[in-house]
Amino acid sequence: MENINDLMPLSNDFNKERLTALKSLFPDLFTNEGSLNADELKKLVDPRDVNETERYEFRWFGKSQAKRNAFTPTNATLIYDEKRSINPTETENLIIEGENLEVLKLLSNSYREKVKCIYIDPPYNTGKDFVYSDNYTEDKKPYWEQTGVTENGVKIDTNVETDGRFHSNWLDMMFSRLLIARAFLKPDGVIFISIDDNEVHNLRKLCDEVFGPDNFAGQIIWQTATDNNPTQIAAEHEYVICYVKDINTQDFWEIPSEKGKTILLKYEELKAEIGNDPEKIQTELRKWLRKQTNGDDLSGIAHYSYVDEKGVFYPGNSANTRQGGYTYDIIHPVTKKVCAKPEYGYRFKKDTFNDAADNGDVMWGENESLIPKIKKRLDTATQKLKSNYYEDNRATSQELKTLMGDKKVFDNPKSVNFLKHAFRFVLGKDETILDFFGGSGSTGQAVMELNQEDAGNRRYILIQLPESTDVKSEAFKAGYKKISDITIERNKRVVAKLIDEKKKEQPDLFTNGHKEDSINGLGFKVFKLVKSNFPRVEWAPDPDKMTEENIATLKLYIQEKEAQLVTPFNRDELMTEILLKNGFTLNYKLVKQENIKKNEIYLATDGEKETLICLDIDIDMETVEYFKTNTEKRLICLERSLDTTKKWNLKHYLRDMFKAF
Repeated sequence: MENINDLMPLSNDFNKERLTALKSLFPDLFTNEGSLNADELKKLVDPRDVNETERYEFRWFGKSQAKRNAFTPTNATLIYDEKRSINPTETENLIIEGENLEVLKLLSNSYREKVKCIYIDPPYNTGKDFVYSDNYTEDKKPYWEQTGVTENGVKIDTNVETDGRFHSNWLDMMFSRLLIARAFLKPDGVIFISIDDNEVHNLRKLCDEVFGPDNFAGQIIWQTATDNNPTQIAAEHEYVICYVKDINTQDFWEIPSEKGKTILLKYEELKAEIGNDPEKIQTELRKWLRKQTNGDDLSGIAHYSYVDEKGVFYPGNSANTRQGGYTYDIIHPVTKKVCAKPEYGYRFKKDTFNDAADNGDVMWGENESLIPKIKKRLDTATQKLKSNYYEDNRATSQELKTLMGDKKVFDNPKSVNFLKHAFRFVLGKDETILDFFGGSGSTGQAVMELNQEDAGNRRYILIQLPESTDVKSEAFKAGYKKISDITIERNKRVVAKLIDEKKKEQPDLFTNGHKEDSINGLGFKVFKLVKSNFPRVEWAPDPDKMTEENIATLKLYIQEKEAQLVTPFNRDELMTEILLKNGFTLNYKLVKQENIKKNEIYLATDGEKETLICLDIDIDMETVEYFKTNTEKRLICLERSLDTTKKWNLKHYLRDMFKAF
């Protein structure tokens, strides 16, 4: 049955999707008319749980409304900002200026389960920070008109501690965004959230509800050496909460040891100087290690000081530390006698030992009186993401200040070093990361620098509210009227800096016409959140009329108001809105179909989806005839470009492959 929302240019309707999924699994929970039967649903629940009035749960004022806000579709859209984009044809990175809940809704269909990692640094709710107002609706004053400061400015509310809803306001804001953000994560995805003492306790409970308590991966204490609580215990740390989409998909989290790489580099240098003489290399390596570990540079891995013909290793302990180890005989290769055994047995199975012996990875004693040990090779040494991290925030602030022309344009920027450190553990070289509290843009810089270091192809999506900067601030005086201006300018400068560094290291890349190699993903496309291109979003149903009457009125409204919709001014914007709301990513490409003569039709593709799309104000009958015999591709066109006969033919021959927008 046709309804009003079917005619509106909306983002994905999660509520409708959830009900459809429930109906497909449990059709008996629905009435003959297709409505959910709440009484039948309650029968699935243990009556003891239903009747229990006192049980553990996390509740706050506004929770239900926040959940509704998350799953209510938006009719806004995004437009491409070419002037502020950098190397747009060479990159898939995105910076989006707009209210993040609405932007997330717009992206939710296109980027569902495509993001490996989310990192966010939300407002800490200190009583001075801002909390987003979730009032972006077309029946209220549009958000870009609320302040009058800039065309795309947005009003946000302070959340003072004297407000009785101090914590509730913050939780409302976070709950709706985390609910929709979870849909972006791949099955093995992970989210990091920076926070301080003010809300860390509430954030843990909130994330337990959104992601499930079993998917809590850990909590990092980030020592910043900045006392931000001088009236009590000196607070010199923040937290980074970590949850995963599904704990059962995770391979927690190890990477090759950075300290191990340092030792391997020294080993290769010595090998080049001395030749392949294990004893001499071992002697020199140990001298070097003693000098290094005096400064504690290689603590925890300096025991890799043994060298054989295969490389650097250390002899691992073979003995189990308590009863229950593996007991078997090992024959010494020279004396042919049984080797001494550990008191509690070996810590590894016999097959493991045999494989090591076959590979030359066993350290034998001179005779059978010593317990044989398996060699642990340095190139297999790994490090885990640990629960403590130290970095002085003052250095981080100074680095950003230097990058921005010796101007302090942002307070307390997040450390690029920490983000790179964390991303190494969870991001493959061809993954996407999302940050919907973009701030100064640290995430973008971290991703681009990491790609340059290991030749990766990681992509980022940053979303930042066009929040006005304080007129008294250094940022405002430097020309940054909105926080999003800082986000964009910072990453623009990072691109220029990295390209300049590449030019100095490999000048041939810039002289032989290899532009794509020299840039290699360095850049970003900028999009802005705006009102829908379709005037129909201004229409409101008459509550005194039947649904059928309202639908007829809406169709007439569409015909009258959208008659001149497609113009050279908004054609590209209209294309983006239609494709985005049909599940295409913002990196779609268009190819004109020259074989169709009477209309201008493009093949749109984003690497996964593809469709033919026509924005002409009239579909020629010759084009309709073409699709009667070419039914293999999808077609999207404007509703008003068709009369009844043409629409019937296209629907009849293309069926689900056809959509009028």
